[in-house]
Amino acid sequence: MTTEKVSGHASQPVREAQRVAELCAQALFAADEASRNLGMRVEAVKPGFARLRMIVRSDMVNGHGMCHGGIVFALADSAFAVACNTYNAVTVAAAASIDFLAATSTDDELTAEARELWRSKRSGIYEISVCNQRGEPIALFRGRSHCTGGQIVPYSA
Repeated sequence: MTTEKVSGHASQPVREAQRVAELCAQALFAADEASRNLGMRVEAVKPGFARLRMIVRSDMVNGHGMCHGGIVFALADSAFAVACNTYNAVTVAAAASIDFLAATSTDDELTAEARELWRSKRSGIYEISVCNQRGEPIALFRGRSHCTGGQIVPYSA
């Protein structure tokens, strides 16, 4: 997993927030057997942000030869999960919706980027875009998160 550069001269709180985000993403993804079995990889993470990639396999296509919508949803949902859990507070999905914009097929590489739009103490709203290897939009997902409490990793700054 790589991380996006926070800044060349990041302050201690920014570096700590980045470190927490990385630790949470690693712990969450290590326990996420479903995402790993689908071949997803965490490419980048920072507070409120995650980028995941996966290759569409032949066992992921539907009867029309296109990637099953549930697989695209799963990729977006996994990026959402990583992004909203970057603050070391156990957070789950409260709602999610997806708009499918274009078809994708076997051997396409999909990238889901999750961005935090708004966050309060107990909830948040995230937008996740899914694109193919040519940067063409495949789907747009929006998720609402709910913080249930507790920590993902034992950590104190």
